Amino acid sequence: MTPRTGADELTEQPRIPLSRRRVLRAAVGLADRDGLDSLTMRRLAQELDVEAMSLYHHVANKEAVFDGIVEVVLAEIMDAVDGVDAPAPEDDWQAALRARILAAREVLLRHRWAPQVLGSRPDASPAVIAYLDHVLAVLRAGGFSFDLAHRALHVLGSRALGFTQELFQPDGARTADAAAAEMMEQMAGRFPNIVWMLSGALHDDQDGTLGFCDDQFEFEFALDLILEGLERRRAAG
Repeated sequence: MTPRTGADELTEQPRIPLSRRRVLRAAVGLADRDGLDSLTMRRLAQELDVEAMSLYHHVANKEAVFDGIVEVVLAEIMDAVDGVDAPAPEDDWQAALRARILAAREVLLRHRWAPQVLGSRPDASPAVIAYLDHVLAVLRAGGFSFDLAHRALHVLGSRALGFTQELFQPDGARTADAAAAEMMEQMAGRFPNIVWMLSGALHDDQDGTLGFCDDQFEFEFALDLILEGLERRRAAG
């Protein structure tokens, strides 16, 4: 074996210490690149060029990784929301909240797996609660009572975070168009109205889509209906 020289030692790059933050950022990057199914402890260790056992000093298991990547995404959402260009809630709460929700959606469009993980958590994380507290602050500044603000959160549901919770989701391995076409063929005789609706609802909006029926136009259409209805309730006292 050739002995290492002083020059070799000088050019060798120091190993970046493993940390919870580094593990979670790598998990987010892996899910972004290869999809959520790729996110296993073994693959994550390979991504970080460490032994799998080393991960357990920072994350207890795969579920802890999922909890952690929710924190990472919510932190990105809060940064986006804090930097949004919108009127003060006291002046125009609808525009203020709409801009914040669409900023949150932009983050989710960078992490298209995030709605699935958010919907899978058994308990709301402190990061989600902090975001919803921010939404409540906008509503309160806009003149909402706590009672109406509470109801507004229920009506907004997942839209407050920038995505629509689907009633059902076709097989993710196929395109939405292919899944819908197969569904229509199977259901045409029994459910003609659903088939007729779906025949005009095939989407080709990959840049703004987070689900089977969650393209950008539909998301904003539903969001505006909700905000306009809430404003009528708020103004009526």
